[in-house]
Amino acid sequence: MNKLQEIVIEKRRQVESDKHLRPVEMLESSRYFNRKCLSVKEYITRADKSGIITEIKKQSPALGAINADVNVEKLASGYEKAGASALSVLTDQKFFGGSNSDLILARENTTCPILRKDFVIDAYQVIEAKSIGADVILLIAAILTRNEIEQFTTLAHQLGMEVILELHATKELEKIIDNIDVIGVNNRNLETMQIDIATSRTMASRIPAGFVKISESGIEDPAVVMELKQLGYHGFLIGSNFMKHPEPEKACAEFIRDINKLKSKTNGA
Repeated sequence: MNKLQEIVIEKRRQVESDKHLRPVEMLESSRYFNRKCLSVKEYITRADKSGIITEIKKQSPALGAINADVNVEKLASGYEKAGASALSVLTDQKFFGGSNSDLILARENTTCPILRKDFVIDAYQVIEAKSIGADVILLIAAILTRNEIEQFTTLAHQLGMEVILELHATKELEKIIDNIDVIGVNNRNLETMQIDIATSRTMASRIPAGFVKISESGIEDPAVVMELKQLGYHGFLIGSNFMKHPEPEKACAEFIRDINKLKSKTNGA
């Protein structure tokens, strides 16, 4: 059994437990449930935005503890001030050290769109995402059928949220559906946990025209962002590269400044 399979098995167990602890009726009574969502698609494609999606990730199966005691309120606000276009918040507890409370804290301390980053395998989680203040959910093609992707996307849209469909191999291209909002290419192999930026390079031309694309994982160099922009990517999800610093928001600000310097050089050439 690989790590992804282990995560999915645990997630199914957890979701069944959560359904009893917090029924859908309770989720629908949340103060966030009727909140108008922000568009991550709009924010990452705006000319005045960086396209950087910063991630609040305390730990991971690949790296172990990264920044377990981070102040979520301070970081969410700091990331926005640093120039992030959107935030991604890990809500998986067992493998990533996150929680729904982390996303709620982030929601209270930023005006950016927030991605609920988790392993969605049940419609309950889509409703739950809306109830905690998420604007967009992640659907991982590797763990879902095409029918499930269609079902969860339709539900997310009915609730006013957007959907990022995450791919990490060309064989998953067949799971793309027309009404997906954003296509994410994960440079991390979810079975081996190894990272290769070449995945985004390979997938760029194979994703159907017209989709907004983001690259995820392993982006540590502003020059890589500039390269991927040339290949048609609009957004760049960066987690560990910032979180490993004592003050992730400062690392983010410096990274975005370096991107802007490269842009200026390119425009002046």
